[in-house]
Amino acid sequence: MLFMVHWTFGPEERDAANARFKETGGAPPDGVKMLGRWHSTAGGQGFCVCESEDSVAMGRWLQDWSDLLSFDVIPVNDDENVMKVLE
Repeated sequence: MLFMVHWTFGPEERDAANARFKETGGAPPDGVKMLGRWHSTAGGQGFCVCESEDSVAMGRWLQDWSDLLSFDVIPVNDDENVMKVLE
C-alpha cells in the first residue's frame, strides 16, 4: 500500500528536528520503503511517499518523530490502481 506522509513542525522544534535528521537521516524501519522525500524550501514541512503493508512499522517510524513533528498520513493509489477503481 502507498502512503503520502506530510509533516510539519514549528519554529520551536526546528533546531531539534534538524539535528535529529542530520544524525539519523530519517530512514524508515524495515517494513517501510521510502520512494521519495521532499522538503519545503522555506522549512517547517515536507512530504514523502512510502510503501508498506505493515501498519506497525509505519507507526513506529512516525512515533520516533512524533515528539517534534505533526503528521498527516494519506493512503494513495497510483494511476494503475485508480484505473481499477474506475472500472
